[in-house]
Amino acid sequence: QLQLVESGGGLVQPGGSLRLSCAASGFTVVNSAIGWFRQAPGKEREGVSCISSGDGSTYYADSVKGRFTISRDNAKNTVYLQMNSLKPEDTAVYYCAAGASITAVQVMCKSPRAFYHYWGQGTQVTVSS
Repeated sequence: QLQLVESGGGLVQPGGSLRLSCAASGFTVVNSAIGWFRQAPGKEREGVSCISSGDGSTYYADSVKGRFTISRDNAKNTVYLQMNSLKPEDTAVYYCAAGASITAVQVMCKSPRAFYHYWGQGTQVTVSS
């Protein structure tokens, strides 16, 4: 049974850091496209950062470029999202999702519902003083 479990969310002050984890079971992350997405109240779900299968090509949304880093630990079958210099506008529920790398990672990440078919339950990130 394919499963994704996110963890690591919480409350952090502006400028702080968090590391989100996405632990996979039932499949291997190295052979899957994995993405981090977020959804704030009243807003569309958006792609934050994604990593392709195999060579691990990455994509970052402009809003997080230079602050967030996606990485993959094949031995632990886990994908991480390191978030630094957090801003109040980063507040959202963060989800990880898996799919097949059928096109460029930047294309997939911008259309989460079209390309990512297995989703975790989400973890809340709140950036506030």
